[in-house]
Amino acid sequence: MTDQAAPTRHLSVAYVIFIAVGMVVGAGIFKSPALVAENAGNVWAVYGVWVIGGLISLMGALCYGELSTAYPSPGGDYHFLTKAYGPSFGFSFAWARFSIINTGSIALLGFVIGDYLNLVWNLGPHGPALFALASVVIMTLFNLRGTNGGKGADYAITSLEVIGLLALATAAAWLVIQAIPPATSGAGHTPHPAGLGYALVFVLLAFGGWSEMSTLSAEIKNRERGMVHALLGSVVIITLLYLMANWALLRGLGIEGLAQSKAPAADLMARAFGPQAGIVLAIAVAAAAITSINGTVIVGARTTYAAARDRTGLGWIGSWDGKRGIPSNAIIAQGIVSVGLVVLGALYEGFSTLVDYTAPVYWAFLTASGLAVIVLRQKMPNQPRPFKVPLYPVLPLAFAASSALMLWSSLNYVKIGALFGLAVIGVGIVLAVLTKPQK
Repeated sequence: MTDQAAPTRHLSVAYVIFIAVGMVVGAGIFKSPALVAENAGNVWAVYGVWVIGGLISLMGALCYGELSTAYPSPGGDYHFLTKAYGPSFGFSFAWARFSIINTGSIALLGFVIGDYLNLVWNLGPHGPALFALASVVIMTLFNLRGTNGGKGADYAITSLEVIGLLALATAAAWLVIQAIPPATSGAGHTPHPAGLGYALVFVLLAFGGWSEMSTLSAEIKNRERGMVHALLGSVVIITLLYLMANWALLRGLGIEGLAQSKAPAADLMARAFGPQAGIVLAIAVAAAAITSINGTVIVGARTTYAAARDRTGLGWIGSWDGKRGIPSNAIIAQGIVSVGLVVLGALYEGFSTLVDYTAPVYWAFLTASGLAVIVLRQKMPNQPRPFKVPLYPVLPLAFAASSALMLWSSLNYVKIGALFGLAVIGVGIVLAVLTKPQK
């Protein structure tokens, strides 16, 4: 089916990199280094697992570089998963992202904003939910303005997040200038035998989201190499930002202090600038969550649009707004579901657990995406591939294996809760049967 309006190539590589950095480097970086330090045990192991996480993500970016340039589509993963494994498989992926993975992430990030902003402007016990609701609605409306016009606001939002990380580096540098030693001394501790594996799990979770930039593959200006440059550039920048944040936290708190801290960024800022720095940190964390919401709204709606466009009965969602250069109806639909999940989160404290239960689904599809490089080379050998992943098939297999390891780890974590993810997929399969692919 062909729309009267369709995506056009108008996005720069720099813009896609900014969106990727804003989406991936979320509020989690203010918490995850403590969990990594606890499981890694010593300073060099901490740096090592973050570098390994960056290298694994870099392998994935190379795989997605081939897939995105050979099969450019606003559907991103949905498009090449459909080509590799069939329409029902692809639609199940798009449904999982629309129904809970992306929309649930948007809602949870809204609560992160709410928790911190309610410390600054206390609205009472319902304050976090009210801030969350406002955040989701505002960011949905913000993205309805379109991308054909100025993109300065998107750059500004991501810049706020980077400034927050730079604040950590500034705090650590101030401690160095003042010759104040780390809060704790010592080389570290002996971690659990599986500690490095657990540390890598937290690291890869922190890197999660870069793959969704493939949804912009039909809109980036340079069709042949644009997505490759954007994917690789964003992963490198994200890795460097994470290493900088970990240096700052280790310098300020020491390996033991970081491992034991419940709020490491807050502890570092307080040590450098006093307790009043907590307000600055709260705003920085809220800014990080806002940038993640912004990126998730942008990429998630494009997958929803592409899947709806390809199905009967979903035409309203599957239409492209040529004037604004966005899938406006898909953004609205995604916003409605996200608002509903915010309300669910306000009523049901265990809502975050439901999102955790979908983690195995995310890693299962990422494993399938890595293998799709091999499947599609066999299935469509004559398809033009402006970029080919180097060291084929070693890199795709290595990336798929790392994703499969994360799948196993997430299954081991959620255990019986994995049935929730299966139920989400089951509903998607039913909808795939009811809607039928467009001819």
